[in-house]
Amino acid sequence: MSADQARNAVGPPYGAQEAGNGEPGGQELDERESGEQGSDRRESGKQGSGKQDGETRKTVWVALGANLGIAVAKAVGGAVAGSPALLSEAAHSVADSLNEVFLLASLRRSERPADPLHPFGYGKERFFWSLLAAVGIFVTGGCFSFLQGIEAFRSEESESVSGYVIGLAVLVVALLAEGTSLLRALSQVRAQAKAHHRSTLHEIKVNDDPTLRTVLAEDSTACLGVLLAILGMALHMATGNGAYEAWASLLIGALLVYVAYILGKSARAQLIGEAAAPEMQREIRDFLDGRPEIDAVTAAMTMRLGPDSVMLAARVDLVAGLDSEEVEEALVRTKRELRERWPELDQLFLDVTDASVADRVRARRARKDLDDVVEGRRQTDAV
Repeated sequence: MSADQARNAVGPPYGAQEAGNGEPGGQELDERESGEQGSDRRESGKQGSGKQDGETRKTVWVALGANLGIAVAKAVGGAVAGSPALLSEAAHSVADSLNEVFLLASLRRSERPADPLHPFGYGKERFFWSLLAAVGIFVTGGCFSFLQGIEAFRSEESESVSGYVIGLAVLVVALLAEGTSLLRALSQVRAQAKAHHRSTLHEIKVNDDPTLRTVLAEDSTACLGVLLAILGMALHMATGNGAYEAWASLLIGALLVYVAYILGKSARAQLIGEAAAPEMQREIRDFLDGRPEIDAVTAAMTMRLGPDSVMLAARVDLVAGLDSEEVEEALVRTKRELRERWPELDQLFLDVTDASVADRVRARRARKDLDDVVEGRRQTDAV
């Protein structure tokens, strides 16, 4: 159908704001014909999201409690033993404790409702505070560990065997505490994987909650860092060569810098407008292509607004011969079914357009690129 006929049928064009619902493009009859059902689904989605956030909050509190206690114990043990590796681990725990505070702030601030200045809500607060957590890991943990390692190479101070025994005991207790926190985070991931019918490893790869991902990365890194510190101290005690501890401290620093880079890279991608997973994008395009009223999908753009919030903006060319009432019903039905299949699609914009030959060619090229990305991810996951 022609673009003029479609626009006359469905109301203002894509990008215009329609009073009362905040969704541009298309006459919002889904609020009239299926508003109660849509409201129930959104309320159910909010309850599910709230429950998941509650579990994440518990996970963060467990990690914060463990890290605060461990930081004090490591600092005291490191001072008594004069161990650079143990002091590096103390800095690591301090960094993790500060990051848990950031993550708790992100959970609270991201729950604020949308307002005129932020019509899509505050879901991206999670991404911002996760970026700060990554910076904290880099500066407080990684850089301090490097400094401790370099200083250890220069230092010729004699070590105290009894102090090192105390230090090793502190590290063993720290490993148990960090392991408990890690098990808590893994338990939450396993529960989510079961709900999504995915393996735990795949859930870790595709999980969109930056808060849970940060805690999981911190706890995993902390356990590995403690093992490196134990190894460095044990070799120092056995050989009398302090270089082992210095290298342990440098390795801990390198590990923290790497984790900070990975977390920061992910947070940056989400902050600047990351699309939904390619698999989800392809499923949405398949759904739209399969609609009998849609002749062509010229664009289907997505962006994550939060861990459980996705925006979809699609341009579609409807089949010829539809009257205004049929166009309205088709758009209402399409939006309703999209929300039923993907509850996270809480922002939907459908723009009816008159697709040109060039538009169709670009759409086919984009679809091929998307298929290539999905296939590449599938092969990577299979390795």
